[in-house]
Amino acid sequence: MSRETISQSISIVHPISLSHGKNAEVWDTSGKRYIDFVGGIGVLNLGHCHPGVVEAIRDQATQLTHYAFNAAPHTPYIELMDRLTAFIPVDYPVSGMLTNSGAEAAENALKIVRGATGRTAVIAFDGAFHGRTLATLNLNGKVAPYKQKVGVLPGPVYHLPYPSADNGVTCAEALKAMDRLFSVEIDVNDVACFIIEPVQGEGGFLALDIEFAQALRRFCDENNILLIVDEIQSGFGRTGERFAFSRLGIEPDLILLGKSIAGGVPLGAVVGRKALMDNLPKGGLGGTYSGNPIACAAALATLDAMTDEHLKTWGLQQEEAIVSRYQTWCAQGLTPYLGRLTGVGAMRGIELANADGTPASKQLTQLLGLARDAGLLLMPSGKSRHIIRLLAPLTIEPAVLEEGLDILEACLKQLD
Repeated sequence: MSRETISQSISIVHPISLSHGKNAEVWDTSGKRYIDFVGGIGVLNLGHCHPGVVEAIRDQATQLTHYAFNAAPHTPYIELMDRLTAFIPVDYPVSGMLTNSGAEAAENALKIVRGATGRTAVIAFDGAFHGRTLATLNLNGKVAPYKQKVGVLPGPVYHLPYPSADNGVTCAEALKAMDRLFSVEIDVNDVACFIIEPVQGEGGFLALDIEFAQALRRFCDENNILLIVDEIQSGFGRTGERFAFSRLGIEPDLILLGKSIAGGVPLGAVVGRKALMDNLPKGGLGGTYSGNPIACAAALATLDAMTDEHLKTWGLQQEEAIVSRYQTWCAQGLTPYLGRLTGVGAMRGIELANADGTPASKQLTQLLGLARDAGLLLMPSGKSRHIIRLLAPLTIEPAVLEEGLDILEACLKQLD
């Protein structure tokens, strides 16, 4: 098949063509099997073709394939929002809207906070990734390749260091940078919101410092600034809980959702404090495909599977397997390029670094090819593309997980 009709500006990590998948395994068009540690970049927490999701899609497709909710409401949208808002672990009344993607959720959140505060400035963080639309590009804490050649971006947006034990930036350093920002760059009274990932995805699976998260929540409350938490990649059980913000001991004002919300079907959402979600005029929110009935049905089936008991069990099993194997590799001196283990729960990254601590980006590129040839698909992350993202489905069979880690171990040994 020719790919000449596909934009060459789309970057491809693995030059293969997939034909089908089941749970944590996929097959390409030549029939070769791969263990999938990419999971659609965090979309497939329930794996490929989860039976409950597939059945829900089939059933809904025989009843109503689409209707624009703002033209006439439909039952799947209403049922999903009832279930979804109940699934959010906060103590305040929640409402929200469905979108087509996480980036669209972020865009709508920016509209919501502008309407609620009358302010426009946004504070984001180094290493952040919130989408590829024009407004979300400016939120991203990385220029290449996202901000190159696109000119002036919507703003104003300012960035702060992201504090995490995984990158060595302390809470005190981040707070000092914040103090400088409001002393030198912008009046705190002009800031509408902070937007932050509780665990950075593209940034390298860096877990946010808990002390900083709580200090940030207090700062926002004291200065009438809203706090948006991006759970697009970290949500729906990836860290062993429903959402990663729970481990921080805070409640966001708005939460961005996407990726694993609907078992592989395109869907996103922005949810949060009802007073915020209701502040724009009628017609201020909506979208033709936002909350498509088939996507809503898939999301309802996803929520059925994501009981707290399942999420805890899946998260612990995967975390224990990865941490145990990583510790063994360190003890064995498996490869001189083995760096830190980042992240929390089943949202883990493995850093590749040189002896002097600099990113071993060349070796990660080598590892991607070695692992693919051996039947394992991996995904890079980090500013220098030097951190392996481990995003196997939460539902992966233990034997398949171990097989994938065996392949990863063998390939790490071969790095030069």
